[in-house]
Amino acid sequence: MSEHIQIEQRGAVNVIRINRPDKKNALTFAMYTAMAAALRAGDADDPVRVHVILGVPGSFSAGNDLADFVKIASGESQGEEIFDFLRALATAKKPLVSGADGIAVGIGATLHLHCDLTYATPRTEFRTPFVDLGIVPEAGSSLLVPARLGHQPAFALLVMGDPLPAEAARQGGLIHAVVGEDELEASVFAAADRLADKPANALRIARELIRGSRTDLLQRIDEEAEAVRAGLKSDEARAAFAAFLNKKKP
Repeated sequence: MSEHIQIEQRGAVNVIRINRPDKKNALTFAMYTAMAAALRAGDADDPVRVHVILGVPGSFSAGNDLADFVKIASGESQGEEIFDFLRALATAKKPLVSGADGIAVGIGATLHLHCDLTYATPRTEFRTPFVDLGIVPEAGSSLLVPARLGHQPAFALLVMGDPLPAEAARQGGLIHAVVGEDELEASVFAAADRLADKPANALRIARELIRGSRTDLLQRIDEEAEAVRAGLKSDEARAAFAAFLNKKKP
């Protein structure tokens, strides 16, 4: 489905790796589709006990590929691939462990809110410049981040677009641990293997109790999706994207 999403089964661990380093792991519709399919296939596969999501050194993800945002803005697409992935992520039946190094922007930041354990390197910064692009937070982040950080830190991250360094994210409870760049994947796989070795039914029930009902979260994801679609068609968003693209030109 996408050459930029690598799927590997490592024992009982379903590994999903974002691998588009030349574009800082910006996500296309095809990449979202591949990740959603990998999550659902792993959930349906009894030998799989844990999902792991990784990027590449220096880039977890720069967020959504802007060319696909333009397709939504023009009416060429509804971007359902994005929101289908978010629903698959939010409702994954098996534990999710992620590892982030370096760039973690937009969905590259909010994805980790749905993970049970996230490890990040000291150079990782989580950024959500949604409002700067004329749109709104997504992935249920407008519900999840205030619940964990409180209103003002959440406002600074999601509305002001202030970067959140890895250590501050750990202190705020958004991620589990900060580890060295050379320790990142070993830490992620060690955690995944520990989870895979636990009694499956007890693990499932404990996780469901901790996570709680997904009803409100899924409703918020859908509300955000409609607001994102509407925002992308606005004059504000067109101006913001034009300014961003002009700034990127040499």
